[in-house]
Amino acid sequence: MQVELTVNGEQRSDDVEPRLLLVHYLREVCGLRAANIGCDTTSCGACTVLLNGESVKSCTVLAAQATGQDVVTAEGLAAAGELHPVQAAFRAEHGLQCGFCTPGMVMAAVSLLRENPSPTEEQVREGLEGNLCRCTGYHNIIRAVLAASGQAEVTA
Repeated sequence: MQVELTVNGEQRSDDVEPRLLLVHYLREVCGLRAANIGCDTTSCGACTVLLNGESVKSCTVLAAQATGQDVVTAEGLAAAGELHPVQAAFRAEHGLQCGFCTPGMVMAAVSLLRENPSPTEEQVREGLEGNLCRCTGYHNIIRAVLAASGQAEVTA
């Protein structure tokens, strides 16, 4: 079946299997690798992307369901060679270790900050719930999101 959508600002039209998941479309058809395949059960959030500005786990969306919509991956956040503020904050606050969950965390954080530009630490924790990191205690991830929102460091 034919899918037509915008991926990172680029109009695309591709012939895909009707059952192809968006995460596989992004990785295999578009050649974008930031959305990782972690669990295939919506448990980890490593595949999180923005679909019309809302964070979604791309392992739960068929590519066909994204027809006519706008998809942004972590590769699409940076503009003119400059990191997106959330990406820059993750870098500055060391909000990653192995990096596997980082693209999904960043995309969830971007969505959260669009909805709530000044979240509390608790709101950040709630907003990132469903995005798992197996390496950290989340401390630096939370710090990064708060830093991106222009707020002070984590209090606890």
